[in-house]
Amino acid sequence: MLLWIALILFVLWLLGFIALPSLGGIVHILIVLAVIALIVHFVTRRRAV
Repeated sequence: MLLWIALILFVLWLLGFIALPSLGGIVHILIVLAVIALIVHFVTRRRAV
């Protein structure tokens, strides 16, 4: 689930970075949120026994 959220945030960041460069700060918040979601996903994922 968090992986999909991170992927969506990354795509939105990429679109915003290319299409709307004047939104600088807001666009970079999206990439920070995507990275945080990825970190949480990999830290909390369940391990197979």
